[in-house]
Amino acid sequence: MFSTLRHAMFLRRSRAVIFPTKRAFSSKISDEIDPQIVNELNQEMQSIFGAEPSPDGFSGPATMDYSELKSKIESPKSTNQDNSTQYERPEKVASEMSRLTHVGISGEAQMVDVSSKDNTKRSALACCKVILGKRVFDLVLANQMGKGDVLGVAKIAGINGAKQTSSLIPLCHNIALTHVRVDLRLNPEDFSVDIEGEASCTGKTGVEMEAMTAVSVAGLTVYDMCKAASKDISITDVRLERKAGGKSGYWSRGE
Repeated sequence: MFSTLRHAMFLRRSRAVIFPTKRAFSSKISDEIDPQIVNELNQEMQSIFGAEPSPDGFSGPATMDYSELKSKIESPKSTNQDNSTQYERPEKVASEMSRLTHVGISGEAQMVDVSSKDNTKRSALACCKVILGKRVFDLVLANQMGKGDVLGVAKIAGINGAKQTSSLIPLCHNIALTHVRVDLRLNPEDFSVDIEGEASCTGKTGVEMEAMTAVSVAGLTVYDMCKAASKDISITDVRLERKAGGKSGYWSRGE
């Protein structure tokens, strides 16, 4: 009886330590192990201790046929199928990147060659909002800011910013603008400044970036003019509202 108990305890230790470690850290089943011996040992331990519950991190039965286990480890089919759903093929990524005009086939940045395009009338409208807060809003409304006329200075800054777009945005073309308009309006509903900018040209590429640069620089100028009174000023909602002209034609937000 004592000898049987010692033998059972030895088998329990062997099963708890050796084989789970083999399954957890070994990536290949050695061909020197006789599969028949493994199966007989598993059956003997089951007859003494009963079926083993599934260990943490593993699913399915506690014991597995040797040939089935070996085929699962050595076969890469299921892994490849899973990976194909998680990672895009390189050629597919390259195809998607080639649709971005400022990105080359190998991923490098490039300036688009527009020399073959026709000169057409192009325009774009953009906007943004500068949230001042009530105290600063009242100071701007009364024209009592220390730096002077906030809206007037920001208007000129926005127009100048549109003309400097190609110097600020690396891959933008140097466009001969025919018109730039920047309007600023105090909005008492949320104590903000609503800024609208429009740019136009007759050329080979659009003026969307010029319009958005105009409102962005105007918004930054409002902040600079008011920062002495408050640092809690937010510039939000810089966006293109509509554009016209060129190959893509007319586009408007929300349509």
